Amino acid sequence: MAETQAPQAPQAPVEVDYTLNNPDTLTKYKTAAQISHKVLDAVTAMCVEGAKIVEICQKGDALLDEEIAKVYKGKKIAKGIATPTTVSPSSYVTPYTPLISDAAEAEIALKAGEIAKIQLGAQIDGFGTIVCDMVVIAKKDAANEVVTGREADLIVATHYANELLLRLLASGTEEEKKKAAAQKPPTQAHISALIEKVAKAYDCNVIENTTSWLFNRNEIEGDKKIILSPSANSTRGDGVPEVGEVWGVEIGLSLGSGKVKTLDHRATLHRRTTTTYGLKRPSSRQTLSEVVKKFGTFPFSLRQLDDEKAAKVGVLECVRSGVLANTSLPVMRTTRPSPNGITKLTAPSAPNLEQFKSDKKIEDEEILKILEQPLARSTGNKNKNKNKKKASE
Repeated sequence: MAETQAPQAPQAPVEVDYTLNNPDTLTKYKTAAQISHKVLDAVTAMCVEGAKIVEICQKGDALLDEEIAKVYKGKKIAKGIATPTTVSPSSYVTPYTPLISDAAEAEIALKAGEIAKIQLGAQIDGFGTIVCDMVVIAKKDAANEVVTGREADLIVATHYANELLLRLLASGTEEEKKKAAAQKPPTQAHISALIEKVAKAYDCNVIENTTSWLFNRNEIEGDKKIILSPSANSTRGDGVPEVGEVWGVEIGLSLGSGKVKTLDHRATLHRRTTTTYGLKRPSSRQTLSEVVKKFGTFPFSLRQLDDEKAAKVGVLECVRSGVLANTSLPVMRTTRPSPNGITKLTAPSAPNLEQFKSDKKIEDEEILKILEQPLARSTGNKNKNKNKKKASE
């Protein structure tokens, strides 16, 4: 008589550690960052006088898809665009990506002398990196011309404001806490006040509600945020960066008042929310289904959907019901606080200050002292090749 074996209890699923304690997590962030940087360089080269913005965005997205397809081949890992290519003319605060089906917007071209903002990003297994840069659109025959005047003021001010913010965020790391145990990390009000001093030194203004967010897996707007120059009606920021976190750091300065106005253009950048709703229209359900399948909770442009014109109709009920949100992504770079300071995962190259000549300068002693501090401290490993560039920078 055959023996009867007792059925085995189902094994519990292995819980994956998605924090930076898992080396694979940081590898995925760095892989996404390398892709973002490579495509940013290519898109920056496309931003020349007369170039149509929609064509630059299309080419940028195609390059992102191409580079993303090269990594983690054959592995069951979700990967894709963390935010589509956007190229924003001077008057746009939030990322701008026009639609092909809108004839007027499709003809918008870059003008010589204006400052355009480029933003894009890749994600591997839900770990997204976003990078942004500014470029002064040069005349066709004057690509290396020295930039002076107000445009130079804005570029230099933004550079120093960003460097200051990163150092202020680094002061919340464990290394700094041990170094000055009695000193608390700077408050958001103090951070905002110092950034505004930098802006004022160059006769610029911080754009209201400039927000830096905590990043998590499949989430680029986490439960902690820092708000600079908050408006009267904005919510307050909450929390400071801690060791082991990844943040999207935003700096937004303006030659104008810094006040944000709503333009008449249709919103073309959206992202999935946590809201659930029984959509009534078939076109709405089809649009949402495609969004969830292709982008998850990451931002997307309507021009990335299979049928842009149909999506313009289908997205209406989705936005009205709250299952999709019009996104106003910040201009950002991705960083992670570590015990040795801040590591830049994505960041554009520092501007060549020889090419941007401002007759203004920072004179505040507190700010100058902070700017002298290194972003990261040496680990003391003398065997490392000192000339080898870190992959995360």
